[in-house]
Amino acid sequence: MPNTTIHPAGSNRPDNRLDVNQTIDNARFNRFHWRVLLLCALIIIFDGYDLVIYGVVLPVLMQEWQLTPMQAGALGSYALFGMMFGALFFGPLADKIGRKKAIAICVVLFSGFTFLNGFARDVTEFAICRFIAGLGIGGVMPNVVALMNEYAPKKIRSTLVAIMFSGYSVGGMLSAGLGIWLLPNFGWEVMFYLAGIPLLLLPLIMLLLPESVGFLIKRGRHSEARQMLQKVEPALSLTTQSELLLADNKPAGKPVKELFTDGRALGTLMLWLAFFCCLLMVYALGSWLPKLMANAGYSLGSSLAFLLVLNFGAIFGAVGGGVLGDKLNLPKVLAVFFAIAAVSITLLGFKPPMVVLYSLIAIAGATTIGSQILLYACAAQFYNLNIRSTGLGWASGIGRNGAIVGPLLGGSLLAISLPLQLNFMAFAVPGVIASVAMSVFVLSQRRGKAAPAFVLQKQRV
Repeated sequence: MPNTTIHPAGSNRPDNRLDVNQTIDNARFNRFHWRVLLLCALIIIFDGYDLVIYGVVLPVLMQEWQLTPMQAGALGSYALFGMMFGALFFGPLADKIGRKKAIAICVVLFSGFTFLNGFARDVTEFAICRFIAGLGIGGVMPNVVALMNEYAPKKIRSTLVAIMFSGYSVGGMLSAGLGIWLLPNFGWEVMFYLAGIPLLLLPLIMLLLPESVGFLIKRGRHSEARQMLQKVEPALSLTTQSELLLADNKPAGKPVKELFTDGRALGTLMLWLAFFCCLLMVYALGSWLPKLMANAGYSLGSSLAFLLVLNFGAIFGAVGGGVLGDKLNLPKVLAVFFAIAAVSITLLGFKPPMVVLYSLIAIAGATTIGSQILLYACAAQFYNLNIRSTGLGWASGIGRNGAIVGPLLGGSLLAISLPLQLNFMAFAVPGVIASVAMSVFVLSQRRGKAAPAFVLQKQRV
């Protein structure tokens, strides 16, 4: 990438140019970055609350509606089907209409229809609302990750994406914590009523949330792009004679096909496999951990506390893994995390002493939910700007098949009354597969097959 120079305002020199990617990469973390981080994290907190809520209310729903384990597993998968389609649809859509509009649509879907879930009178109405809410839950994730990744300085990019995405675990902890208090006193419906709060905050979020600078430049919204870059790096002095040089700004004729070009095919396939296995573990545990522990003799309050610890551990796994990823190599960190996940989940089935049990659940959360967060950061760095939302959307969408299988697998295992140890061993197998997938991903990068050749293209501003 050629070096560029910024000259004082009013300069007409031909090299009065700005390398957009280099400016963002080398920018100092400032108030603008804080704003993007906090707003994206807030959206993910709401998203996490709405997603984890089903695992929280599941024991009560099974008793009130007389659901079998198979029926409960199928009901939990409706939202996950929606998430799969939402990720596949809203990822590419954002590359066309902008991340802000896509995020706004997704928030309306997941918040509005989770709120309506509280009024469901039967399984059918509940399933329909969960499916539509799932469209928004699945669609918002790749877009906020892509937006945070685009504005984050390079040296702390993985860390910032991990911190932002830790909002998912905060939302899960909020859902589990409120469930311990609200379920016995007010019933399961009130848990869904609280999900309407993001709709009230959406106008403020959309007012403050920035649009993708790459999207602005591609759409010819040059003055807005200049304003964004000025906030990213306040020391800049841009003029109408300046040229913005933006890598990866070539128009993508077939974005999905681009995921397999320039040596990305093997890396894309391994990411998809890792997403599938990781999300299978996350949603198998998230949906069935309280019920499995209740069957093992623990009270409902204790079972929900396990879910809270699971999400609490995820925060440390995501942030710690992000820091390690920035210092070492993020795919290598993920390979190790998945191996640890397989071991910790297996040991959960042997009913160790309570202190050890809580520790194992926290480690499982750190290396499953935390790894899910890190996978998004890894994929965001792997794909070029012009196909980033598409790459994240498809990885997430393919991974949602694993999320769908997770609750169904748990229901099937409970239906045939397997010993507790075998249930957790089955949940651990995907961790081994994901570890192998990320190891292959690392090898593909080492051979130079994962780094696409970037072509710098110019847009006069």
